[in-house]
Amino acid sequence: MQLLVTGGAGFIGSNFVRHVLRTRSDASVRVLDKLTYAGSRENLAGVLDDPRLEFVEGDICDRATIEAAMEGIQAVAHLAAESHVDRSIISAEAAVETNFTGSFRVFEAARAAEVERVLHVSTDEVYGACFDEPFTEDDPLNPRNPYSATKAGADRLAHSYFVTYGLPVIIARPSNNYGPWQYPEKLIPFFTWRALHDEHLPVYGDGMQIRDWLHVEDHCRALMLLLENAPSGEAYNIHGGNERPNMETIRLIIDELGKPESLIRHVEDRPGHDIRYAMDASKIAAVGWKPQIEWERGIRETVRWFADNLDWMQRAIARSRDYFEQWYAGR
Repeated sequence: MQLLVTGGAGFIGSNFVRHVLRTRSDASVRVLDKLTYAGSRENLAGVLDDPRLEFVEGDICDRATIEAAMEGIQAVAHLAAESHVDRSIISAEAAVETNFTGSFRVFEAARAAEVERVLHVSTDEVYGACFDEPFTEDDPLNPRNPYSATKAGADRLAHSYFVTYGLPVIIARPSNNYGPWQYPEKLIPFFTWRALHDEHLPVYGDGMQIRDWLHVEDHCRALMLLLENAPSGEAYNIHGGNERPNMETIRLIIDELGKPESLIRHVEDRPGHDIRYAMDASKIAAVGWKPQIEWERGIRETVRWFADNLDWMQRAIARSRDYFEQWYAGR
């Protein structure tokens, strides 16, 4: 299988590339990544020299670049995205450009190249806040922030390309991923970094927002299963079965690091903060997938990974120090 992974130098993308190379001896992987603040060749350490891996630096929004990257490709895993809600609140432009326009370019190039499979990775946030039963794949999308709105738009664009053009696309809607190589703007690495430096932990509101946590390795197994087995035109929720209030996750982080709860500081909530995300994952379970990594073990191991890789975290944070100073000023 000749596989193109967009965003393959990012958090989920780099873990997925490693998963493919480790588990599929017949696969070759071409990574296309713009190398923004969140993407780095360093995230592919240990596999960059694999003869089955080809790295291309480029932007999915550039038509010539994505068309060239699609040459000779049988399957596409589309993971390139601007993925942080807070950044989209400061300015939605990058999210709109990459998540929607970039996805359009990917689908167009895949259609022209007549690829056999396209896996579009969406998010649970496209459903919006959950106040009742967990969402199924048939529930309407109701995004409530610029990031999730752009992902919902790309999600529906992907489906339209299946209906209109017969593009063999599958849509994955995962919950909150965590694990090694996650950019330090996200909760677990960010709070790990600050706690290790005895800095206060800025918790939005009361910290009782509920998120489901999905280890990135479990997510990668699900993506590979869908890429190889799911029928085109279908969407699948990928749920870790680990719904927890943010405060429970935060307390586990500081417990693993042996830090005091006095570091926690409740700050003004962010605009449009959804109280809960929840999905029904019975559809993908019927295909043969279920999460394998237990929540507490996975969180503790992830925290230790970040604690053991502080040099990597420092370099990552340095790539967008202006954002951290702007967003957390006064928090």
